[in-house]
Amino acid sequence: MPKVLLLHTGGTLGMAGGRPSALRPSAFFRTLKARVPELFDLADIELELFSNLDSSEMQPELWSGMAAHLYRRLPDFDGAVVTHGTDTLAFTASALSFMLRGLPRPVVLTGSQRPLGKIRTDARLNLIDSVLSALNGPREVTICFDSHLYRGNRTRKVKVAEYDAFESPNFPVLGTLGVDATFEPGLRPKGAFRLLEKLDPRVFLLKVYPGLDPALPLALLPHVRGLVLEAYGAGNFPIDPSLGRSLRPLFAQARERNIPVVVVSQAFRNGVDLTLYESGVAALEEGAIGGGDMTPSAALVKLMQALAYHSSLDAVRRFIQAPVAGELTVGRPPAPPAAPQRRRKLHAR
Repeated sequence: MPKVLLLHTGGTLGMAGGRPSALRPSAFFRTLKARVPELFDLADIELELFSNLDSSEMQPELWSGMAAHLYRRLPDFDGAVVTHGTDTLAFTASALSFMLRGLPRPVVLTGSQRPLGKIRTDARLNLIDSVLSALNGPREVTICFDSHLYRGNRTRKVKVAEYDAFESPNFPVLGTLGVDATFEPGLRPKGAFRLLEKLDPRVFLLKVYPGLDPALPLALLPHVRGLVLEAYGAGNFPIDPSLGRSLRPLFAQARERNIPVVVVSQAFRNGVDLTLYESGVAALEEGAIGGGDMTPSAALVKLMQALAYHSSLDAVRRFIQAPVAGELTVGRPPAPPAAPQRRRKLHAR
């Protein structure tokens, strides 16, 4: 049988309890074998416990450890599944996609909206689909949820109380697991399998909103090495000095301090184009880096890695604006197609 590494990190999927009591970690492996015995008919599954945390506790240091663990173990398996809480799942998937270069096997992250031990749980199907995706899906870091396989660094959590909790607004799905399972080929590995686990977490994610006092982010600059700015639309933010809330001084002072500022959009679809409007042009003049159609989570983690491996603003800019793991559309981002083209078909077992 093919071999799949199942790495458990925590999250709702492996918890017990629930209303009226709070969810709490439980003996996940024992529950897995009892609740999803058919999972072990798909592959020879080796269970490993990396952590048992609510995903709100996930931190960059854990991403680095997780990537290093997968780097060591993955060559011995046909694929890997990582079980994870949904709240920070897109951050972790982005981090692993940047840290694990030239993946020789699929790495599939999954979770659930209800614990595995519940009767009306989505955990069983998500686990089965994830193992199938780890055996037959593209060789990249993906998220499998609600019968869809997404590129991990393109994904956002969009719902809290429904099973279709994730979307990939600017990139088509890589797999659909219905009556049949179909997969896209995905990324082609570039170079040898290697690990780049370093991150510099001294970054800040700033969301622009009406009434934002520029003094607040200006006060942050001495304490950060990088900034991701979630701007309006195509990269807009206030710059009229007569209204007293211009953010142009933020870009100017960041440049003086050698602090890169990556601009992404609050809009879910498409991305920023800093050449379209006056504020974007002003940002470019002050050295801002356009993040294209990257998600805020992908931009934040990519900036952490850029700062860990590059010292100059020019090097950081080149790294941010060049696709590393399919996280960024080169040029103006197109509207995603309505449905993926079918490339490969598997009959459901």
